[in-house]
Amino acid sequence: MFNTLQQRINQHQNLNELRVRLMRLHKQLLDAERIRYEQVRGNVSKGELLQLVINHEQFAWLHRLSELIVQLDDLLHADEPTTPDTIANLLTDVRTLLTPDPTGDRFSVNYGAALQSNPDVVLAHADVVGLLAESAA
Repeated sequence: MFNTLQQRINQHQNLNELRVRLMRLHKQLLDAERIRYEQVRGNVSKGELLQLVINHEQFAWLHRLSELIVQLDDLLHADEPTTPDTIANLLTDVRTLLTPDPTGDRFSVNYGAALQSNPDVVLAHADVVGLLAESAA
């Protein structure tokens, strides 16, 4: 019983750390996209930015990462223990999403461009990938 409880605690801590790192990455991507937007259209307030993130086409590619963070939140707050398969599937989805591909979908192309142009995005990406590598070991 102790091993099961300890495993659940470790699992929760690892998922929470992944969430923290994905949130940092999301913030770096959002900041970079905001700068690109403001260079063309001028400064926006935080309230305007929220509306842009939700509704504007330029920010739509970030929704996939947001959705993965929501899935992670759901796992962290679930009443029932999370199955190893569910966690493995989520980790696979994160790895797949964070693999840039210049001929891939919109997220992949924009993500690759952000990695090429923004050192803060590179660092946040490295944090997430490092944690994913640890979880695979």
